[in-house]
Amino acid sequence: MTTTEEPAGVLAVLRRTPAPVRYLLGGVLVNQLGAFVQTFMVLYLVFRGFSAGQAGAVLAAYSIGSVLGGLAGGELVHRIGPRATITAAMAGSAAILAVVPLFGRPGLLAALLAAMLLAGLATQSYRPAAAVLLSELMPGADRVMGFSMLRIALNLGAALSPLVAAGLILVDWNLLLWFDSATALLYAVMAVRLLPDLRVGRDTPDPAEPVASGTRTGYATLLRDGRFGFFLASVLIGSVIYVQYTVSLPLKITAEGHSAGLYSVVLVTASAVLILCELKITSYVTRWPGHVAATTGTALMGLGVAGFGVSGGSAVALVACTVVFVFGIMINGPTMFAYPSTFPAAVKARYISAHQATFGLGMALGPLFGVAAWVALGNGVWWLCGGLGLVAALCALLGMTAPRPRAATA
Repeated sequence: MTTTEEPAGVLAVLRRTPAPVRYLLGGVLVNQLGAFVQTFMVLYLVFRGFSAGQAGAVLAAYSIGSVLGGLAGGELVHRIGPRATITAAMAGSAAILAVVPLFGRPGLLAALLAAMLLAGLATQSYRPAAAVLLSELMPGADRVMGFSMLRIALNLGAALSPLVAAGLILVDWNLLLWFDSATALLYAVMAVRLLPDLRVGRDTPDPAEPVASGTRTGYATLLRDGRFGFFLASVLIGSVIYVQYTVSLPLKITAEGHSAGLYSVVLVTASAVLILCELKITSYVTRWPGHVAATTGTALMGLGVAGFGVSGGSAVALVACTVVFVFGIMINGPTMFAYPSTFPAAVKARYISAHQATFGLGMALGPLFGVAAWVALGNGVWWLCGGLGLVAALCALLGMTAPRPRAATA
């Protein structure tokens, strides 16, 4: 769609953000403050007497559940609506996480694996609903900025949660899971009381919407959409690359003789740049066509990780490459997260859930890829990731470039 209106600045968008969106973002932040499972679950299980292999299996079960949750969430949105989906997902997550400490003994590993798979499914199934609700409530011109605000809420919670966890661990390790449960329950209550009960379009196609026309179901539309397949390929590859920042990079830092403190500096730098700069960057990026933002940002991500391979053991170079990497994320992230919400109502939730599930799959596969690549290639993993970044950028270009309109025929 062509428009002559320039996208508004950050403050203007924040002032006109609807109140339900503020509540939605507040709930996401509250929930993220207690999101300890993926960060601290391995340490928790080792403390409780599990082996490293058992702890890894439990985390893998949670990751599998997370991927399934992304798909289940999209289906629930169509059946019961976004608000009810968020409420059910967060209430289910709260109930499961509250009882996980009961299975915190090596002899109950099978029960723990089942519980963590269900926890991952419940916890992550709210994400498609939150994305659908955000896309419905934010004005179209501000949608990308809205998804940037959602990412800020997630990143801010992720930056603050380790501080909360450090205090809880000093008292009782089980408090990690109980606090996580409490924040999920609080989000469920906020959803019931503060979020609107919107209903998204059903599978019945609207002849006025060409994407949905002539299809039987939303998933049938999605499976036949080759361009969206390229987009999902870009998301999958990009998320695998993103994980190397938390998997291969610490291995590189320690292998080069640096202290763990340098990795902390890298993490703090990345979080600070994201939180302080993303909204401003997004206010400029919204002026670009979507495929340009996605392609440029993804290529910049690849350039940043490739730079780790030529840093020469310099701490300053590592931090500089991290900044380049994070700028790539800020350029492509909001646009790519908002893109599935641009599809018609009849298929929107399923496009969003496919995106969320693909992102979750990449986050689950990333650690396996990173460790294997580091063992096989050493520092060469960064050249491999740089090349994959270019492949992901090409997929984004192919997947998000709007097809040229056909010439009118008699």
